[in-house]
Formats: sequence, structure tokens, C-alpha cells
Amino acid sequence: MKIGLIGLNQTGKTTLFNLLTGKMDIAAQGGKGAANMGTGFVPDERVDFLSEIYNSKKTTYAKLDIIDVAGFAVSSEGQSSGSSVFLNDVRSCDALVHVLRAFESSSVSHDMGDINPARDLEAVETEMLIADLEMIEKRIGRIKTGKKITKENEVEMALLERCFTWLDGGGSILDMEMTQAERLAIKSFTFLTEKPRIAVVNLDENQWEAKTWANQDELEALCKQLNIPLIALCVEAELEISKLPEEDKLVFMEDMDIKQPGIAILARTAYEHLGLISFLTAGEDECRAWTIENGTIAKHAAGKIHSDIERGFIRAEVVKYDSIKELGSMAKVKEKGLFRLEGKEYIVIDGDIINFRFNV
Repeated sequence: MKIGLIGLNQTGKTTLFNLLTGKMDIAAQGGKGAANMGTGFVPDERVDFLSEIYNSKKTTYAKLDIIDVAGFAVSSEGQSSGSSVFLNDVRSCDALVHVLRAFESSSVSHDMGDINPARDLEAVETEMLIADLEMIEKRIGRIKTGKKITKENEVEMALLERCFTWLDGGGSILDMEMTQAERLAIKSFTFLTEKPRIAVVNLDENQWEAKTWANQDELEALCKQLNIPLIALCVEAELEISKLPEEDKLVFMEDMDIKQPGIAILARTAYEHLGLISFLTAGEDECRAWTIENGTIAKHAAGKIHSDIERGFIRAEVVKYDSIKELGSMAKVKEKGLFRLEGKEYIVIDGDIINFRFNV
């Protein structure tokens, strides 16, 4: 899953990228630079516990591909510049994270003069909405000027005209009512407003301690209106803490009342918002978390590991994580009768520990 970090310049977007990927030293690329790319591994105490009891040679966490999309500037008059690179890079992402600046700084100015994260969110959302409207206009124009308008063209044009009306009224493609067939028909357009979005408001230490910032009520109301989950992080402080030795990290996190690392909070929010879960595999060779869509059946989950396992699926040996956590070993789980065999239609649940039986 590719998650794109988007936002205006000077929001701390690249600092968040460094925090999530552990790269530490990547510099902001400016409005026309290439996107920074990296991988963030999602902390998971379930994987840690299984790895410990199995004494596994390898521990593999779920991962997020993080793209630090080049920011763009917006003047105090609301005019944007350098946004074409931004828009192109955003299209390759599966989900977007708005990075919004709330922190105060005398050394880092804001393009629009004052600090207002709600206004900044609206500016980027508007930029994406306009890009979608322009794409629809161009496609409808090409259909109308073609040599022949087929029945398929007419159906497509009617759907695009509905999309245009919806967007023109301030809606997003993600929230528009459509059939599954209609969603599939517009998939190739990669509409920006069809992508799930999350917002991260970037606080300074004083704001983090007070749990309040400028225009907070306005931002929270806007996120609720747009159905965008809102996360508050103190990105700069957390990045500095991440550079410390392990024994010191917990002390400083506790001192700042940071209960979970930013990558864990973002991952949990993304999973909930996108309808994703993790199942686990465990053994002496490797303990690993696998990301799938909620509602995935066992046979298709097996294909996440390898297509041969899906093709030759026989049964899934399933144990609930809570059972092995409580009892401490797989042997005790089996003694208690908490080990089950499930068929290919079994719907996998978050935290299931699965061993797939297959034959090819």
C-alpha cells in the first residue's frame, strides 16, 4: 500500500517522512522536486511476542510504502504554483495523508502568512477537486469531438457528467454513490478525490502539551465534514526521540506523554479507514504480519503469501492471537482445544495466526 504525504510547503511533511521511514536525513525537495520514497515498518507487539516464543530467525512487520510528494506553494491571495508535479505524484498513491502545519516558528515562514491548518487543508482539497473537474472536462471533450460516439461512450459520458455535477457541488468521488460496476468503469481515471485521506496536524511541543492549537475547532469540523480522520503529532520532537538509544526513548516518550510512535498511530488509523487487517504466520524461521482487506476469505489470504498456496489450498489451521498470548505456547492452545481447521470460505479475522495446508 502506497501512502502519499501531501501538503503545502513548510508543513513538516518531509520531517514526518523521515520519522515514518527512519531515514532521518532526507531534505525537503521543494515544489518541483522528485518525490522522496521509503518504507515504514508497522510496530506490532503480536509479531514481537510470537517471535519471542518461537525464537524466530526472522521477524517481519507489515509495511507501508511512504511517498513524500513534492509540496506546492500557495500565496496569501490563494494562487498555487508548481502543483503539476504534486498532482502527478499523488495519482500513484493508494491513500493520502494531509500534513497540516499548526506549529509556530520564527525561522520557518508560512507561504500564506499566518498559521491556519483548516485553510491549508481546504486549499489542497480544492486543488485536487479542480484537477478532477479538468480531467472530466477533457475526457468529455474528446468523446464529443470523436468521429463516432458509441453506446459505450454515451454511458461513460453520462457517468462522467454525474461525477462533474457532484464535484462541482463540493463533493468528492470517494463519497459519491455508485454501483460497483460504475466504480470499476472510472478506476482508470485515478481521480484524486476518490483516494481515502487522513489528516495529520503537526504541533510544536507547547501545543502538544496543551493539546490545543490555532483554529482547532475549525479543522476538526472540516475533517468531520470531509470524512477525514484527524491525527495530532509532534513530529519534530518525535523524530529527535527516535534518534536516541532504545533505553532512552521510552523515558522521553513518557515524559512527553507520547503513548505510541507516529508510525503505529498512522498505520492503525489507515487500517481502520481503509478497511484493512493483519493475519499472522509464526514459526522458527519467521514470524510475520500480512496485510489484507477485512472480509478476505482464507483461500485468498493464502494467495497473499504465494499464489501456489492459494491454488493448492486444502485447509487453514487457525489460532486466535489472544489464546496463545494467554496460554504462552501453541502446545497449550492445542491442549485446550482452541486450535481449529477452517475451509477456503472462512473469513479471516484480525490477529488470526494461520498455517495453510496446501498441495500443488
